Amino acid sequence: MQSDTRWVSSSLPYLQARTDGSPDAWSAETTAQGRRGRQKIVHAGEVPAPDVVAELLGVPPGEAVAVRRRLMLLDDRPSELTDTYYPVSIARGTPLAGTAKIPGGAVTLLARLGHTGATVREDVIARMPTDGERRSLDTAPDEPVLQLTRLTLDRTGRPIQVDVMVMPAHRQRLHYEIALP
Repeated sequence: MQSDTRWVSSSLPYLQARTDGSPDAWSAETTAQGRRGRQKIVHAGEVPAPDVVAELLGVPPGEAVAVRRRLMLLDDRPSELTDTYYPVSIARGTPLAGTAKIPGGAVTLLARLGHTGATVREDVIARMPTDGERRSLDTAPDEPVLQLTRLTLDRTGRPIQVDVMVMPAHRQRLHYEIALP
């Protein structure tokens, strides 16, 4: 295992609103590990909901949802493709549907808009990448990816965000810490 190229990530920082003036979770986490993290917004706006996203958000397939598609870079190397989807009732007319960087990150903006996550469900699968994912992530054809799908629900059980993240499996380690009552 090459610890110098592997990225260790925890989900918790990405689920909590940041205090005013704090960097987004990706920037803070990479800096804390002595690395350089940045992101490129590939696309933002309304799109027809893919079937899986529609099911998770509780909308009909093909209904409009807002998406922010990003390429996450770690030390200037592609590390992750992240598509984050929001119901249009939450995102329309807000920076969630735009291409500008959101100070403190999207979870912070969601909280300011009155939408705070209370329950998070994550599913992780390993699979082979599509040709487009392989090119974007700069992986060899025989290298698998991890796909993490995260659903965030508010206190009423309403879906407020779906993330679909694809990352090279050999360069990742997902870390989970769960506090039990």
